Amino acid sequence: MNILHTESSTGWGGQEIRILREAEGLRDRGHQVIVAAPPGSGLALKAKRQGFIVYEISFKKTKALFALVKLLYIFHKHQIDCVNTHSSMDAWIAGIAARCAGKKIVRTRHLSTPIRKGLNSRLLYKTLADYVVTTSACMVPVICKQANISPSLCRSIPTGVDPFLFKISDEEVKKFRENLGVKEKDFLVGTACFVRSWKGIKDFMQAASILKKFSDIKWVIVGGGYVDEYRGFAEELDLKETLFFTGHLESPFAAMRAMDLFALLSTAHEGVSQASLQAAFLERPLLTTNIGGLPEVCLPGKTGIIVPPFSPEKIAEAVLEFKNDPIKAALFGKNAKKLVEEKFTFLHTLDSMEEIFIHTRGLNL
Repeated sequence: MNILHTESSTGWGGQEIRILREAEGLRDRGHQVIVAAPPGSGLALKAKRQGFIVYEISFKKTKALFALVKLLYIFHKHQIDCVNTHSSMDAWIAGIAARCAGKKIVRTRHLSTPIRKGLNSRLLYKTLADYVVTTSACMVPVICKQANISPSLCRSIPTGVDPFLFKISDEEVKKFRENLGVKEKDFLVGTACFVRSWKGIKDFMQAASILKKFSDIKWVIVGGGYVDEYRGFAEELDLKETLFFTGHLESPFAAMRAMDLFALLSTAHEGVSQASLQAAFLERPLLTTNIGGLPEVCLPGKTGIIVPPFSPEKIAEAVLEFKNDPIKAALFGKNAKKLVEEKFTFLHTLDSMEEIFIHTRGLNL
């Protein structure tokens, strides 16, 4: 098949990483994959480095006509079978171009935020899409209802983890804990994310404050982002002896494996989190909220504990529960890895996406 990915985002994050990894995987399976992305964008630059044909197209409204004409040229030159759109602006422009050229369209919805109701939903997810992929099962019924499409044309395909990336030595794990000043007997609770308001960082820190009297419970926040906004809050809570910030780590896997408990306490916008999948694959028991796709990985009584958003007291209770029952913590960690191996590897992602592209190409709508 000849597949064109379009992406109007200029950044480089989980969405763009998935597009590139998926493109690499399908190319390895013999498909031709082409990328259309804004000039100088993270996806355009990195896709070029990986040897893909990349068309740098601005998807701004002011350049929509030029983008549409360019896309029609790409469709014809490369005999595109299926267009995979990813963000709002490219979904509009590439969707219209694909309809004009009679090409099939797969729309991937990467966010778990609500889609706009009414005509907007029906146009983007029905008129300008033959099949819709989400990254979280909780979004499937929402999209089907608001866009008035059949459940047979919408499916959740989370971004799976690649087991080959997780080559971590015991020495790396030991060194990470030592660098924090965390002793072998200490219980380390950690989170890993792009630090921002809706990741539940304040709730995490307030739980640390509640349990401050337990000197053997340590806390670590791994990741870049708006870290400086939270350092002052840590000082207010007097957490300098128990809570640590690492900033951005190029590879967070040793840090994750060094944790005794992995927490992701998002209050909004969360799909099936890559961080929670990675921690699960590393056999970490999970502590999450019930937001978005988090409950697909954090299964109560099996892989972790779910708490309500904005509930530091509940978080503290769950931490103590895991700390006081290491056998259960270890069992939940083993269950978590098994779950990922059975449902959430990147091989599952590729198999499912390839199946959908082939299915969509054959649709007669």
